[in-house]
Amino acid sequence: MRHPLPFLPLFTIAAIFAACTSSLTLKEGDSVTLAEDLANFTFSGEYLPGDGSGSIRFHDSGDGSGYEVVLRDGPIDGSVKTGSLAHIRNQYRSLADEQQWCPVEVSVRGKNISVKVKGKDVVCYTEPENPYRTDSYKKMRLSRGNIVLSCGEGVLKWRNLRAEALSDDAVNPCDTLPPIDEATDRAIRLQQEDFPVIDWHVHLKGGLTQEMAHAISMNYGINYGVAPNAGEGGVGRMLRDDAEVYEYFNEIKDEPFIRGVQGEGRRWTIDFSKEALEVFDYLFTDAMTIYDHKGRLSRIYRNEEVLLDDITPEGYMEHLVDETVRILSNEPADFFANAFFLPDFFASDFDGMWTDERVSRVLDVMQREGIAMEISARYHIPSPRVVRLAKERGIKFTFGTNNVDPSFGRLEYSIDTALECGLTPADLWFPTMSTRAARQQ
Repeated sequence: MRHPLPFLPLFTIAAIFAACTSSLTLKEGDSVTLAEDLANFTFSGEYLPGDGSGSIRFHDSGDGSGYEVVLRDGPIDGSVKTGSLAHIRNQYRSLADEQQWCPVEVSVRGKNISVKVKGKDVVCYTEPENPYRTDSYKKMRLSRGNIVLSCGEGVLKWRNLRAEALSDDAVNPCDTLPPIDEATDRAIRLQQEDFPVIDWHVHLKGGLTQEMAHAISMNYGINYGVAPNAGEGGVGRMLRDDAEVYEYFNEIKDEPFIRGVQGEGRRWTIDFSKEALEVFDYLFTDAMTIYDHKGRLSRIYRNEEVLLDDITPEGYMEHLVDETVRILSNEPADFFANAFFLPDFFASDFDGMWTDERVSRVLDVMQREGIAMEISARYHIPSPRVVRLAKERGIKFTFGTNNVDPSFGRLEYSIDTALECGLTPADLWFPTMSTRAARQQ
């Protein structure tokens, strides 16, 4: 049985009045306890974005225990955003509109924590029996305690505040996936360090729906950048013109994904207007479709289209490098996906085919144009050697899967390579770093 709890403010007479009228204005450094000693509960309210940042703490006993939900808006710049379950399920795109009051709901039911922003689930986390916690967050466990609203910067305004206690046997009906084994999970270790865990290269195809991608993303603790292909020659949903671009964007704009588009084929910069493509958070392309040495359009991930004819493997590689440089020099991609991909004929000798001189020619244009490099979890490319060479030049990185169906992993190769090469959050790319607007389409 649910019953509303009275608000139990902690500080000033003004704060008591504000809390009792279900509205609240917090200034930098202010905190107010709204309810005390709760286990299962639902908290809801609306805050006004744009003027400040803060948090909702719960199961707080005043000793650093409990969890924190972040309130912070703005562009996608690598800082954690509204709805994040801090250090556990960080979010990197805010759904809030700076001109409108934004509803937020936080619930605890048993071992499950859920967070909604504007009615959309952004967190569904089930604390496992043995959660992974660093020493800094060893008290971040579910138990019982207070709900505390805080303001970290600026001014934070709230209205329509409400807290309800829930019964001991309350269950989240949307919590249908088993909890992750955090003893072996890579993502939770990066989350504890606030190292952004984002898969920028997810396609809704092969049976993967928006709903499935959303559930998997929340379960894995990996933010998804969902991107259709725009152009010709790809697999799955293909956007063909500006009208389809805008139609797709309207479908996805309010969903809890980062919104991208992959340029497919070599005509995408002709078939779509710059204005249409710029509505997305990011654009990317690869060099898996080229014009070969005889001018034929060749998808080099298909063996039947890789025709050497009278050219040697070394000659083919030189042509592939030329094509890669041409693509990255002339197309407005934010990052180079499937970077340094090789046809099957050559893939077993990656370092032999991608010599330092050939790699350097590609890195030259990436560095000049401000293009980031994807570390591909699917193809296990580039090699750590290439990643280190790019890092030395200050080139930024993204992680990507490039899935073909719903059965894809947790960025294992991307994360392992990043750690092996000593990448830090400062080495990662975000849309605020995009240089594409300054390039000619």
